[in-house]
This record gives sequence, structure tokens and C-alpha cells, in this order.
Amino acid sequence: MGRDPRQFKEERQRWTLDSLRRVCEWLRLRTEAGLSRLLRRLGISYKRARQHVHSPDSHYLAKLRDVQVHVKASKVDPKLFIVLFQDEFTYYRQPTLASAYEVRGCQQPLAELSHGSNLHWRVTATLDIWTGRVIYSQHKLIGLKELVAFYQKVCAAYPSAQRIYMVQDNWPVHYHPDVVAALQPQLSRWPLRTPSNWPTEPRADAPRLNLPIQLVPLPTYASWTNPIEKLWRMLRQQELHLHNLADNWSALKQRVSTFLDQFAQGSQDLLRYVGLRDPDRLYRSALSPTNDTQPLRC
Repeated sequence: MGRDPRQFKEERQRWTLDSLRRVCEWLRLRTEAGLSRLLRRLGISYKRARQHVHSPDSHYLAKLRDVQVHVKASKVDPKLFIVLFQDEFTYYRQPTLASAYEVRGCQQPLAELSHGSNLHWRVTATLDIWTGRVIYSQHKLIGLKELVAFYQKVCAAYPSAQRIYMVQDNWPVHYHPDVVAALQPQLSRWPLRTPSNWPTEPRADAPRLNLPIQLVPLPTYASWTNPIEKLWRMLRQQELHLHNLADNWSALKQRVSTFLDQFAQGSQDLLRYVGLRDPDRLYRSALSPTNDTQPLRC
């Protein structure tokens, strides 16, 4: 099924029963129904595709190994060495579509829209790999000032931490000179890339706070390597799909806060949900000795 129909002079992108029957004439099937029954017996069905992206990062595996090293160091003394997965998330005033239970027939679940514009709001958060503790902040925009203030909030939540490893994606704002200036000198062996038209030095008035944070970049275009993405999935599933607060923007923001507040003291259930029940197993399949190729998204 993975072969391109055009290799067989079928001028289309996807196979159909008719095109399969023409190309596989050796099957001697006269009808599409017969071919359909044969495919069913062979375990082949018509399936909806999913979006897929291949990380172009040539250091994909090496970056995952770096995260593993920090996890092992943290396991020795999780109060001194903290490993947090960090990310930003945007949600909107209008509810998103999803399935829900409803009476059979023509009646459908409804996503009631507001007549107002579709406003958006931003969340930045961290997820502790050992406890499931979530620290977050909400703003209309997450810029340099908001990110530095959030890092201060994280450090205040871990007063005994000697070093906090902040594992995150490659959003350029994470590596802006004004943000990095607020942190301890960075020891990462990977370049913290920013757009070529951005300044390379922090502003004179950028705060120098010496926060004990080390930025740990994940592979580029590899969101599946960040477990906190599943926290956002849970938020969408429980609170944002088909929500009924499109005309009460402040109540929707409060509902998101209430959802995240439940993890303020940590949650083993959350760790199981995001795949961190045993952090020692993080990326184990990708880094298996038998896997000598760059992993694809699953």
C-alpha cells in the first residue's frame, strides 16, 4: 500500500479499489466488492491519514541522550538537580470541535460560538519529571519580560535547587540574549539559535539575575519528544473541546487555571498520562542500540 500509484501509470495520489483492480489484474477479480473482501481478509483497510513530520535535526539522538544524562543526575539528588519539561500553549475563545455522546439520529453535539472575535491567550508551564508538579503562568502574550518573570517563579518554587535543567523546544524567544542574560552561564554544547536579524548581545538594561537554569534544547521539529505536550492534550480534552464559555472569556481563563492548579503539588496520575511513570525509560526505544536510524514520529 506504500507504493505511489503513479509508479504504475495511475495518475492519482491515492489508491482506489478500481485502480488496485486494474494494476493487480493477476488477482482476476471482476468486482470492487470482491477486492474489498480480499483486502479485509489480508488485514488491509481504508484508514484516515494523520499528519506526520520528520525531524531534520542531524543531532536528534545526541540531544535525547543529553536529556537522559540530566535525568540520571537528577535521580541521584532530585532536590539539588531538577529536570523540567517546559513549553508554551495557546488556547482560544471559541470552542474546538470534538466528538461527544448524543442521541442517535440527526441531532449532533454543538460547539456554541461567540459572536465576538476569536481571542487567544498564552500559557507557559513546566512539568517536573519526578513529581508531576506543574508551574505555569498565563498572559495575552509570552515575550521576553514574561518569560524571565516565569523563570523567576520557577526558581522560587525550587529554593534548594543547585541547577534546574529546562528541557524545551527551539522557539527563538527561549534563546534571546535578554532571556539568557537572566540565567547562569550556559553550558550546553548545542548552539542556542536565534534569527539572524536579532541582536547577539543583551541590552544594557536586561536583568542579570544569575538564575540557576540551564537550557536544554530538544531536537528541532520534534514536539513528540516533549512529554508536556500531553498535558496540553489533556487540557484540550477536558476543558477546551466543546466548552460553553465562548461568551465568558474571563471564566474560560479561570477554568484553565483551575485545571492546571490541580497539579500544583504534583501528580503521579499525570506522570503516567504523559509517559513519565518511569523517567529512566525516557527515549529508551529511540536510543536502543538496535535503532541506528533517526526515529520518525510515531
